[in-house]
Amino acid sequence: MQMKTLFVTGVIAVSSAISSAAVTGLPDFTQLVEKEGKAVVNVSTTSTLRESSSQMEMDEDTLNLLRRFGFPVPPSAGQQPRERTAQSLGSGFVIDANGYVLTNAHVVAQADTIKVTLTNKKEYKATIVGSDARTDIALLKIDATDLPKADLGDSDKLKAGEWVVAIGSPFGFENTVTAGIISATGRKLLDENQTPFIQTDVAINPGNSGGPLFNMDGQVVGINSQIYSQSGGFMGLSFSIPINEAMKVVAELKANGKVTRGRIGVAVQSVNDDLAKSFGLPKAQGALVSAVDKDGPAAKAGIKPGDIVLKYNGQAIEETGDLPRLVTASKPGSQATLQIWRDKAARNVTLTIGVLDQKDDGGAGKPGDKSAKPAEESSIRRFGLSLVELAPRQLKQAGIKYGVGVQSATGAAARAGLQGGDIVAGIGGTDLSSAAQLRQALDALKPGDSVALRVLRQDGSLFFSIKAPDKTDKTDKDK
Repeated sequence: MQMKTLFVTGVIAVSSAISSAAVTGLPDFTQLVEKEGKAVVNVSTTSTLRESSSQMEMDEDTLNLLRRFGFPVPPSAGQQPRERTAQSLGSGFVIDANGYVLTNAHVVAQADTIKVTLTNKKEYKATIVGSDARTDIALLKIDATDLPKADLGDSDKLKAGEWVVAIGSPFGFENTVTAGIISATGRKLLDENQTPFIQTDVAINPGNSGGPLFNMDGQVVGINSQIYSQSGGFMGLSFSIPINEAMKVVAELKANGKVTRGRIGVAVQSVNDDLAKSFGLPKAQGALVSAVDKDGPAAKAGIKPGDIVLKYNGQAIEETGDLPRLVTASKPGSQATLQIWRDKAARNVTLTIGVLDQKDDGGAGKPGDKSAKPAEESSIRRFGLSLVELAPRQLKQAGIKYGVGVQSATGAAARAGLQGGDIVAGIGGTDLSSAAQLRQALDALKPGDSVALRVLRQDGSLFFSIKAPDKTDKTDKDK
């Protein structure tokens, strides 16, 4: 199995005698488990899956025609898709004595029926109050009262190195306990998920999804959600959703059954030292706008590719991920002020927050049309670039008025990150209008200087800082 992030969680049993803990100085988790473990539940689901035949599927008229003329008909052709029942097992915990249970969204996704089992073996049918796939949070409700509920802590106070405990049902082994330490906080994983995960070395395995992560005070500080693995099993890297983030989602799920997020309609990338220098920024900071939705709030406010967002409503953007997190947390319809860096100066832009519906798709085309023409100049080849003019159809497909396609990139261009199939669409924050404009920009660079090129690649837009080679720099331009 390839290394990938899996939405699974679980634990292996931990046991130690009190006397042993006292001798070694290790923490004793027995009282914590006895007191808080009652709030942990098993969450099992049943789903009906439709499976299409792997053979050719045909309508009855076509089948009769084939039979009439003596053509062979596959035995399974024309059969309706088969249905099968699938079951899954996860974990969760009670957050309200009146029957509210918190778990992962992926645990109950596409479930026909959901069953919650308490530690006293009582079973309840659960309904979904609301589910949010982006944070992997689901709120369930069972018809019960006076339930033992978990105490909630403050995940913002967590520090790397402190002990934590997980309880759940790995592989169906209910009420399994494991312990470890916090490895890191604020860990960013998925592009479309701005959740600042808690990373731990607590043993987590399939079936523990949605279970609680406790601090040493017996308070829930996280919800076990993911592991990073080459085998599908625990390999020392576990990730939990901070309880503070989860409860923000719970509040919206209780009120509306869904989560509404803000959107401004931009794609951003990190600012490294080379890009900062190219844009005249004193230091590497902020989020570089690589693409703008032409119908989005940012475009209406005048933001364009090449702008660098330094602050959002007065809050500094230290890392690229800070901006999406702040934007999605904003209320649609509200006003936001962005401090941006443009033309080597900071300025403020005010816009109205939109509603996040789905992931933006930049959709850039690739060169390769037969009508493409070489667009090479000696100065461009000096940077290791082999370019082609794009046909009108390609420009329309890429959504630009002008751009040049990259046939190959070697030397300085390759070191900057450019590659064949890219489309150079802009220089800094300015759209490219001709190959001559690109040549002049590269000609103006002195050895060691750099310029930021806006490049369209597959389904996105990126900036690359290309440095002028010095006289001794060898490129592959003659190959």
